[in-house]
Amino acid sequence: MRVCVARYWWAVRRHALKVPRNEENSLAEGKSTICKNAYGNIGENWTRLKMAKNTSLYFRIVEGRNLPAKDVSGTSDPYCIVKVDNEVVARTATVWKNLNPFWGEEYTLHLPMGFHSLSFQVMDEDTIGHDDVIGKITLSKDAIGSQAKGLDSWVNLTRVDPDEEVQGEIHLSLLLLKDAEKISLRCQVIEARDLAPRDISGTSDPFARVIFNNHSAETSIIKKTRFPHWGETLELELDPEELSEEGSITVEVWDWDMVGKNDFLGKVEIPFACLHKTPLLEGWFRLLPLGNNEVDAGGKLGALRLKVRLVEDRILPSVYYQPLIHLLVESVISPTEVEDSSALTMLEDVTTVESRQDVAMTLVKIYLGQGLVVPFLDYLNTREVNNTTDPNTLFRSNSLSSKAMEQFMKAVGMLYLHEVLKPIINRIFDEKKYIELDPCKIDLNRTRRISFKGAVSEAEVRDSSVEMLHSYLASIIESIVGSVDQCPPVMRVTFKQLHKRVEEQFAEPENEDVKYLAISGFFFLRFFAPAILTPKLFQLRDQHADTRTSRTLLLLAKALQSVGNLGLQLGHGKEQWMAPLHPIILRSVASVKDFLDKLIDIDHHVVSEVPQRAVFMPSVTVKEGYLHKHKAEGPQLLSRFAFKKRYFWLTSETLFYAKSADWQVGTEQVRSSIPIQCVCAVERVDENAFQQQNVMQVITQDNDGQLLTMYIQCKNVNELNQWLSAIRKVSIYNERMLPSFHPGAHRSGKWTCCLQVDRAVTGCSRTHSAVTLGDWSDPLDPDVETQTIYKQLLQGRDKLRKKYLELPGADQTSSNKAKMSSSKHPGGAECKVQLMKSGNSVAARLLAVIEDLEQTHATFQRREKEDSTSVILNP
Repeated sequence: MRVCVARYWWAVRRHALKVPRNEENSLAEGKSTICKNAYGNIGENWTRLKMAKNTSLYFRIVEGRNLPAKDVSGTSDPYCIVKVDNEVVARTATVWKNLNPFWGEEYTLHLPMGFHSLSFQVMDEDTIGHDDVIGKITLSKDAIGSQAKGLDSWVNLTRVDPDEEVQGEIHLSLLLLKDAEKISLRCQVIEARDLAPRDISGTSDPFARVIFNNHSAETSIIKKTRFPHWGETLELELDPEELSEEGSITVEVWDWDMVGKNDFLGKVEIPFACLHKTPLLEGWFRLLPLGNNEVDAGGKLGALRLKVRLVEDRILPSVYYQPLIHLLVESVISPTEVEDSSALTMLEDVTTVESRQDVAMTLVKIYLGQGLVVPFLDYLNTREVNNTTDPNTLFRSNSLSSKAMEQFMKAVGMLYLHEVLKPIINRIFDEKKYIELDPCKIDLNRTRRISFKGAVSEAEVRDSSVEMLHSYLASIIESIVGSVDQCPPVMRVTFKQLHKRVEEQFAEPENEDVKYLAISGFFFLRFFAPAILTPKLFQLRDQHADTRTSRTLLLLAKALQSVGNLGLQLGHGKEQWMAPLHPIILRSVASVKDFLDKLIDIDHHVVSEVPQRAVFMPSVTVKEGYLHKHKAEGPQLLSRFAFKKRYFWLTSETLFYAKSADWQVGTEQVRSSIPIQCVCAVERVDENAFQQQNVMQVITQDNDGQLLTMYIQCKNVNELNQWLSAIRKVSIYNERMLPSFHPGAHRSGKWTCCLQVDRAVTGCSRTHSAVTLGDWSDPLDPDVETQTIYKQLLQGRDKLRKKYLELPGADQTSSNKAKMSSSKHPGGAECKVQLMKSGNSVAARLLAVIEDLEQTHATFQRREKEDSTSVILNP
């Protein structure tokens, strides 16, 4: 197992650092090179070792209130579009006929390149014509980052001003020329990219204007493009007295219109004083709006309740995290008693309620990467079980153990959950039955679909509802209890260990069911029931359920929770109207116990043969579904006929597609494939390329170095983002990723984006291939995950020091610590952790590791600052 872990760990590190194989081997074998490289002179390795930047943006669109009515009915049909730097990253479900909608949708976005702004645009969906704009909220990165715990409040919507909706960048070169004859400002307007579309064709006709004081000059107009290439030099002659001016050089970009006024596309302002310091300035500059003239309408446009949190980290090279990883691994493989303090228990001491879920998910990923997730969970669960005296309270709190089990099931069991639940969930959504058992909520006006023989009574509604719920619940239970072989082995072994610990702690006859309840509490109550209640949050459906279907799912989730509780709480709650479901629940208890017995009937050693260190398994389909593939072969077709419906399967190794989902080996139907290792970029396509929305491109490179592009159309923006993210995740460690791409298509002898004729010309826009949606299928990233744990420990450092070190004899401990901190490795490098290991407590070692990482971060940051010679004029 350790060999496999080492190969995985250093494969990831080799990708990040390009470390030569011979050095890699010495590090993996645990030789003194680790200590020397980790704690030696950073300056010696500075050209090779750099910190990586990691940006994660979490946002939750909770609800809206007091939205204006846009329809003649006096209501609206609101939904939200979420943009990061004017690129759509999410679209919420539409809440029909509601001025106070509830969405409750949340997203995590990983943005390695960073971002500038996050905006929420509220729209009113119309079945005929264009959707109406209600209002928007724009949050700058600085505003989000200034909130240490994130933003969680109501924010008023503002009006949408077209002049503020700018995007893109412009490539400029500025030179101040001074000689005896004249003084001039020479501005080379080279090109621009990703400009906002202002024309009905989905493009613009851009030109640029350079302005300083009363001087100005303009470029030519480039027709029908969002990626203009001017390559023009504009020169402004200046008076000598203007050299002392403190104004700014302004470069504006406009969309030319034959009729009416020109549309503003953005501007750049560069302080003239910068040219005195650096006569020649060249680079890409982000286009900014005219000026923030937005006025808070005092809530007249309504408000959104938002939760937004920004996490930015500078990630050290892998080798610096090794001591912390060693302490975490030691916690679960050390032969000491689980009651003793360890790095894990100290981490739990400083974990807040708000951060516990994130910490739990991070730890699960770390131990998955180490191949030790089973002993990790067994360690936490054993501590939880041993510290519980009343079996009725076992795992009832949101402890680190409980949260870790929840996140573990999501990380390794989501594909299994989809396989078990998706057919029945789809059936419930498709049938849209009116189901209600609560007599206080039965609405006879909504029962016309039940019978056409006239009005129905409440009793008939309840009878019909009980019959349908019996059918749905029986299908769910049957699917679950028949899924033993489908359940991932690592989950089964974990449950086997949990069963053993509970049985040892509660061995009394009256506690016979506790060992079953411990497993079913996680399996049914915290895994399957929440997925049934909110299928969209578990990616079982693309949209939230409507009111009718949502009620059905709620009743089924309640019933399944009772099944998970083995029917022990039936008849004791307030919801006595659920009594008609009690018989089927009680009949299911025996089959559930039998299922749990079979579930844990597995050899413990089988897990060592399963690659736990990656969420993606080569043999498992990560994502699948019908998409439309562009038919590039043959004569030029009209866009709507050029896309053919195909069924796609994505695994960690291959992207397959065929004419239908029932493809089988040996049939006439051909299944084509694209190796994931050949993927070079996965990007969106401009709408004007094919006059179609939600199109993406997968760019691959064949063995001859030839670039090939496949265009795929998705049915909506959410599906587009999901596929983009999924393919990017499985190809994230590819070696030949492209730095740029063409967001258009090569049609009629030229690129529709930049109008270049050469098909092989370098892309006109930078790629976004590392931008992904965060979810259960995120690939493991040991450095990022360990950095998260380090930050949590750093925040609680004072608490740990006070609890574990400020005791009688602390002076001696501090003395020893100081002495050992100054010790040197035989090779000349400091190696605090290795020398302290035998003589000091775990707490002292952990605190020393935290301090080392803090100092290393500071050193890297100082060196980066010293090495940075570029002047950032327009962040």
